[in-house]
Amino acid sequence: MAWIHLLIASVFEVVFALSTNATHGFTELVPSLLTAAAAAGGIFFLSLALRTLDVGVGYTVWTGIGSVGTVVLGTVIFDEEMNAGKAVAFVLIIGGVLGLKLADRLGGAGKAAPTAQQPAAAAPTTAATGVTTA
Repeated sequence: MAWIHLLIASVFEVVFALSTNATHGFTELVPSLLTAAAAAGGIFFLSLALRTLDVGVGYTVWTGIGSVGTVVLGTVIFDEEMNAGKAVAFVLIIGGVLGLKLADRLGGAGKAAPTAQQPAAAAPTTAATGVTTA
């Protein structure tokens, strides 16, 4: 489920980046509201994914998919330039994302999801008197 959450977070990341461009410096209300909502949605779903994925893997994949999606859709929507250098860089990013997913699968499930809150540590005491020192 963590990878599904990460993909949803990545879609929000792409919407965030593209809608930020449409805000014209946050002077347009609807794109500005969409930008804020997409940022919140992306961070929320990223946080769900990071319950089980390592932060290094989760964050890197999130930004990688967000970057590639933003450039591809920016080319289509905003008529931004696409050249061979950009295309090669995107292939490398996609390869890195797939490599991290494979490494995560081969290396285990990442960190365990929290099941219960750990009890608070006891305050330090002095051995002779038993009086709390903190």
